[in-house]
Amino acid sequence: MKTWTPRTALLITMLGSMLCTIEGTEAEADSAESSPLRFVSFEHVRMDDVIWRPRIRQLVDKTLPHAFKNTEEAQTRLRLCAEFLENGTGEKPRPHRFNTSDLYKVMEGAALMIQAEPNPVIEAEMDRIIDIIARAQKPDGYLYVPHITGSIHVGEMGLRPYSYVIHSHELYNIGHLYEAAVAYARATGKTKLLEVAEKSAQHVNRAFFIGDPDYNDGNPVNQAPGHQQIELGLTKLYLYTGNRLYLDMAKRFLDIRGITFIPDGSGVSSPTYAQQHKPVAEQTEAVGHAVRAAYQYAAMAEVDGLLGTTDYTGALNAIWHDIVDTKMHITGGLGAVHGIEGFGPSYVLPNKETYLETCAAVGNVLFNMRMFLKYRDARYVDVAEVALLNNCLSGIGLDGTSFFYPNPLEADAGHQLRSGWFGTACCPSNLSRLIPQVSGYMYAATGSDLFCALYGSNESELALERGRVSIRQTTEYPFDGRIELELKPDQEMPFRLHVRIPTWSGARLVPGELYAYNKPSEPGRISVNGEEITPVMQKGFAVLERTWKAGDRVVLELPMPVKASLCDARVEANRGRVAFSRGPLVLCAEGADNGEPVQRFQVDPSAAAAEAKQDWFESGGLTGIPRVTLTAFEQVEGGLQPARVVMIPYYAWSNRDQGSMLTWIPVVNEAGS
Repeated sequence: MKTWTPRTALLITMLGSMLCTIEGTEAEADSAESSPLRFVSFEHVRMDDVIWRPRIRQLVDKTLPHAFKNTEEAQTRLRLCAEFLENGTGEKPRPHRFNTSDLYKVMEGAALMIQAEPNPVIEAEMDRIIDIIARAQKPDGYLYVPHITGSIHVGEMGLRPYSYVIHSHELYNIGHLYEAAVAYARATGKTKLLEVAEKSAQHVNRAFFIGDPDYNDGNPVNQAPGHQQIELGLTKLYLYTGNRLYLDMAKRFLDIRGITFIPDGSGVSSPTYAQQHKPVAEQTEAVGHAVRAAYQYAAMAEVDGLLGTTDYTGALNAIWHDIVDTKMHITGGLGAVHGIEGFGPSYVLPNKETYLETCAAVGNVLFNMRMFLKYRDARYVDVAEVALLNNCLSGIGLDGTSFFYPNPLEADAGHQLRSGWFGTACCPSNLSRLIPQVSGYMYAATGSDLFCALYGSNESELALERGRVSIRQTTEYPFDGRIELELKPDQEMPFRLHVRIPTWSGARLVPGELYAYNKPSEPGRISVNGEEITPVMQKGFAVLERTWKAGDRVVLELPMPVKASLCDARVEANRGRVAFSRGPLVLCAEGADNGEPVQRFQVDPSAAAAEAKQDWFESGGLTGIPRVTLTAFEQVEGGLQPARVVMIPYYAWSNRDQGSMLTWIPVVNEAGS
């Protein structure tokens, strides 16, 4: 297979050799950028697009009420904990390590929605639950229902607080509480949950890094959590409160990982399972539980970025390449292996038997968006976008109340239906907080630089060094590749507009060496006020530097034909197969459109892509979603015969029936026919 580099893909896309390209290594970028890059907060971006705006509306109307109802057990456990603290007696809650974390994630999603669009009903529900949480916290700040009430499974939680941090989820739970507390304080100005969070964080600092006579015999616990999350929660507390303690704690938890405690077991107790096999700065491969890993990598990028350090640069770069070059599915999914819900060996990327937990895709987004802030390189946004629009969106049904935990790339007829909730409900609750945050990934700014990161119709207003700028984005993306940006600075001012040129518009769908189109894309075009230009390119962005005035328009036109992707031959599952995509959307075939089973189809990749036809579902459960018809062959008795196969965006599969599904289709001349 011919290898196309990300830089080659970029040059092919944007007008060939006439482009002036400015390159630099990641290490150079760390020291070259003085002022930190920050996303424009989601509440300042009003979405009006074809993907996220409907889901934000659905989140308010359906998903959040559904999620609050399904976290009633966690609420009950907290209430019983509060009553135990107040009375010393009463009914004990059922032992559970982590279902309070699901409640906290739902609360974060609710807080984000309130900030974007005030909702007295949801706010009242939040206040009711926050009162219960505050009552369930011990006066010293400890907050973990099983150990407070003595309702424990010793093998999951340990005999005493913080005696089994590797699996207890004590720190994981409160990490999610910290994020919810910050979101609610920002949304409403109410600080009751924030006070709970800060009391908890200061308690954790005493117990883990100073020594508290009531915990661990007064000795500092000095152990990193088995399930990473508190690190991200602490950075959120730091960014909101300005208290440097919380950022220092996040770094401390990272820096003791794989040093003060290394497990000695197998499976979920192995050193690699929770990335405790070596110090994080020395890690070079993505290993173990994929969600834990992605949260850790996101925290490493965040902490390095906030401190302006390069402590984790080598590790982050090596791990990112290990993922995108050897371990990431074409949908942006991570964690192919059941059992450990995690990374397997390089190039072991099955389709039907794969895992790809929805939360791992969320973690992939969190990791790559923080890498973008650290390096200002569009390829990280490109990975996050593919994960968002494919694996993450696949995790929630079009009804807003049904979910997938794993996200396979192939299924037989009669596969498991989407579920209304799960006993381990991290995935639906994670989506509840991710969806309202997507608008906060559209733009980033610092000094005189404005980055247009994601695409979708929206309006925003943001501050640059010399004044404020309003921006209006108009597009049908990801269904269409024309993006129009209208700029309205409050006065004429010079600044640099960075317009992302996605990897999918070049020689491959997503960065990395795993996947490449059988034919590179046609060049795109960019114009300013109707005049086509040849822009300077920098790290995947077209950089437009000029003095801007109100009414200036930038139009980016990216051809969006159906493309055929081939996979690295070392991936056994995809040898002799091809995957189709259009723009950033991976396509799949379902039995509902093609009869059963869809595994009977084979294709000529070049002919199928060249002759593809797109139209739209005009009725039924997929109304308004595009469908693509490809020329194909089907296996019948006696051989192959010409046929057509209908494909839909992967994110929309399994919303009609339990029919078969196929993403990687056999190539006809590779199938021995």
